[in-house]
Amino acid sequence: MYSLSEENYLKAIYHLEQQATAEVSTNAIAERMQTKASSVTDMIKKLADKDLLTYKKYKGVSLTDSGTRTALRIIRKHRLWEVFLVEKLQFKWHQVHDLAEQLEHIQSQELVNRLDDFLGNPQYDPHGDPIPDSEGNIKRRDKKLLGQLEANQSATCIGVKSASDDFLKYLSKNNIGIGSKLNVQEAEPFTGALTVKVGETTLFLTKEIANNIYVTLIKS
Repeated sequence: MYSLSEENYLKAIYHLEQQATAEVSTNAIAERMQTKASSVTDMIKKLADKDLLTYKKYKGVSLTDSGTRTALRIIRKHRLWEVFLVEKLQFKWHQVHDLAEQLEHIQSQELVNRLDDFLGNPQYDPHGDPIPDSEGNIKRRDKKLLGQLEANQSATCIGVKSASDDFLKYLSKNNIGIGSKLNVQEAEPFTGALTVKVGETTLFLTKEIANNIYVTLIKS
């Protein structure tokens, strides 16, 4: 059993590893955890002593197999609780992250397995992120950013790159969510902006917005 702080660090390092091509730097962890580099160094030593990560001087850290398994268990709980909060308690998708941050530290594996079965063993959370199974396996799927589409292409929204409250509220206000069909009417090559039709509504999306929405192409 690990402390809440240790679990938060493991999860943060796992997410950083998914974005990096090498070891994760202390500064990157400090930025993600919004803390001082000295605090990160202290935690790295603790996690290394427990064989949850390895540290290479002047290079950074990487999770061990044990560290990765632990991080995936935490992520699994977090995303299952998000599904529960949205599907069973009718929370909005921008409301569930902080609640799931608290619930992910519940230790009972039996509870997590029953929750998974109760929800019908979902593969993705309300933001489109994959949910690890009980063995830590993740089902990947082909996806691209909406900003990569060209005019006259259509796609289905399957997730978001940014899950900030303001961004999710913006999408909800414009009726964009998981499963929404997006038809690109125009693509401005210089600015990267898109004119997109959602249902009967035509929207102008900036490059920043378009590059925060994951989609799968709809073949014509």
